Amino acid sequence: MAEGLLRAKYGDRYTAQSAGTAPGGVNPFAVEAMREIGIDISNHRSEHVNVYSDRPLDYLVTVCDSAKEACPYIPATKENIHMSFPDPSAATGTYDEKLQAFRTVRDSITEWIEAKFGQ
Repeated sequence: MAEGLLRAKYGDRYTAQSAGTAPGGVNPFAVEAMREIGIDISNHRSEHVNVYSDRPLDYLVTVCDSAKEACPYIPATKENIHMSFPDPSAATGTYDEKLQAFRTVRDSITEWIEAKFGQ
């Protein structure tokens, strides 16, 4: 969601790419939560974090505690940033309750991205 939000809001200033220690497709609840605000992330995929280990990156952002702990340290040329958001895929309950968890995280990430990168 963070990649989609940064691209939609500030794609003229930043190039956003997603990576992880277990890369793959996008959670359907994330796709739905983003679709609600007019952003299509249905075709997004993440690469393995090791792909970026030898690429110069201005900023390297981790957005959950498990990522900070599991990812190898990759130095950014400007700043390494960690911002912890709950993992909405851990939500339990009904379809609507799970979707609400993704909406809540989406909205928190939106606020953070605007504050951090919208200057």
